[in-house]
Amino acid sequence: MAKYLLTGAAGFIARRVIEMLLDRGDEVVGIDNLNNSYDTQLKYWRLEQLKNRQGFTFIHDDITRPELFSEIAASHPDICAVIHLAARAGVRQAVEIPEVYLQTNANGTLNVLEYCRKYNVKKIVLASTSSIYGANPPLPTTEEADSSHPLQIYAASKKAAEAMAYTYHYLFGLDVTVFRFFTVYGPAGRPDMVMFRFTQWIAEGKPVQITGDGNQMRGFTYLDDIARGVIAGLKPLGYEIINLGGHETITINELLTTIETRLGNKAIVNYIPRNPADIEANWANVDKARQMLNWEPQVELKEGIDAMVNWYIENRSWASQVLTP
Repeated sequence: MAKYLLTGAAGFIARRVIEMLLDRGDEVVGIDNLNNSYDTQLKYWRLEQLKNRQGFTFIHDDITRPELFSEIAASHPDICAVIHLAARAGVRQAVEIPEVYLQTNANGTLNVLEYCRKYNVKKIVLASTSSIYGANPPLPTTEEADSSHPLQIYAASKKAAEAMAYTYHYLFGLDVTVFRFFTVYGPAGRPDMVMFRFTQWIAEGKPVQITGDGNQMRGFTYLDDIARGVIAGLKPLGYEIINLGGHETITINELLTTIETRLGNKAIVNYIPRNPADIEANWANVDKARQMLNWEPQVELKEGIDAMVNWYIENRSWASQVLTP
C-alpha cells in the first residue's frame, strides 16, 4: 500500500485514477480548487463518488499557493509520489485568459516540483497534451515529433511544465513520467469537449455546432485506458515522455452519426468557421507505452461511446442542465 498526492482531484481523469488506486488498497490525498473553468456540477458529482471512500482525503485548495505544499508535507509526510493532473485545460478559453493558464499550468507545476525537491518525493507523473505537437504532426504521432511550435497558450504552458520537469530531473534526480494524452472521453467528461457536447445537444434537441467542415479526425481514448496508463507510469523510469492514445480514429462527422444512432435522435447541425487553435487531426503512436509500460488501449470506440451515453441518460436530470460552452 502506498500514499499518493494527486492534484486536480475533481477532474475528469483524476476521479477515475483515484478510484483505481483506492480499489487496489492505496491511499490518495487529493487537491482541487474547484474553479469554474467549466460547469462545477460535474466536479462536485465526481467528488461525491469519492468522498466516502476509505483512504481518500480531499483538500480544497490551489496549487498556485506555495504554502499549501509545506502544509501537506507536515500533515502527510509519507507521500511517495505525485500524480500531477491539475491544469487549466482547453484550447479556446486559453486565448481569452492566457495569464490564468500560465499561472496554473506553469507556476502551479513549479510549486509541485519544488515540493518534490524540498520534501524528497522521488516520483512525479505529469499530465501533458497531444496539442503540444502543433499544426501538422506526422500521423500516427510519435514522441519524437516536433513539439516546439505549440499553437495555443494551453499547449505552450504544458510545454513549459514538461521542460521544468526535465530540469528537476537533471538537477535533483526527480523521476518523471510525462504523459501526452490524446482526446480523452468517457462518463462525466468535460462539457467543453465534443463527446459531452454532442451527447447533450442531440439528446436534448439542441442545435449541434461543428467547427469547420467536420472532417477533422481524432483518435479518441477512453477514460479507463488513460487511468490505467497513468498508474502504470508510477514505476521508476528516469525521465520519459509517453503518448497515451486510442487505437481507433474517427472524423467529427462520423462521431456525430454514431451518437445520433446511439440516442435514436437526429441532430440539428450548424457548421461554423473553424477556430485557428484547432488542429486538423490527432492520432497517437503508442509503441513506447507498449514497450515501457506494457500498456494497450483496450476499450473499443463503440463500447466507450455506449458507456458515456448510458452515464448521460442515467444522470440526465442534472447533466442536461450542464453548460456546454
